[in-house]
Amino acid sequence: MQIEGNQKELDAMKEFHKGNRQEGLRLQEEFAAAFREEYKDKDHCPCRKACRYHGNCKECVAIHRAHQEHVPNCMRPMLNKKIKILSELTEHSIADEIEPPKEVLRKEFL
Repeated sequence: MQIEGNQKELDAMKEFHKGNRQEGLRLQEEFAAAFREEYKDKDHCPCRKACRYHGNCKECVAIHRAHQEHVPNCMRPMLNKKIKILSELTEHSIADEIEPPKEVLRKEFL
């Protein structure tokens, strides 16, 4: 099952934007039910960072909400995609000013 860019969830959002909340909720629940079934016994977390909260979204998000310093690693690709679009306004010149921090990755990604 593909999570990022899932067609069922994209369709649900289209319905919400059209004002069809009932259909949006129906499609969203279909996605959530399929997610629950697919990932009940396997890892769903795309985070590559070594972290004791890996796969525990509720606690991970609560921690990030609490310290408000950065976003969970799993949300970075989505945000970076949107930031990249904004960065085009300055020919991506911000890239020359940024040095990413060194992060400790999980063993399978070393």
